[in-house]
Amino acid sequence: MAYAEKTGVAVEKSRMEIERLLQRKKAAQYVTAVDHEKRLAVVQFKLSNRLIRFDLMLPDYPKYTSQTNLRKYEQAERQKWRALLLVLKAKMEAIESGISTLDSEFLAHMVIPGMGGRTVGEYIAPQLERVYEHGSGELYLTAGKMGDDD
Repeated sequence: MAYAEKTGVAVEKSRMEIERLLQRKKAAQYVTAVDHEKRLAVVQFKLSNRLIRFDLMLPDYPKYTSQTNLRKYEQAERQKWRALLLVLKAKMEAIESGISTLDSEFLAHMVIPGMGGRTVGEYIAPQLERVYEHGSGELYLTAGKMGDDD
């Protein structure tokens, strides 16, 4: 069973809780946004001079908007936002408790300056796949190396 699978908490409330959490943690900037056409929600914030972005894929909007399909969609959307809030709270707690560092917790979601808005995870994942596929190799973050064709 997925976390918060049966939650009744409205999406708007979860978004507000995420924004309040970011305020409390002294995020220099933050935004939550939704693009229903792309089925994508974004939470982006700046902490300790690091720009961090979470892209949250929203569930498919029902092709036939019967009440049952609409309720299932809304439930799935509420669940996704609650799960994201849980992830952010857990990462912040790990940092605050000294269990981990900001860089370790958010590395995959850090936006790389000068890379067209791509995150470290978006950049490294295809390279990592090639390394595991071929059994050896190196990962590069610099221009002119393995990642240029991505």
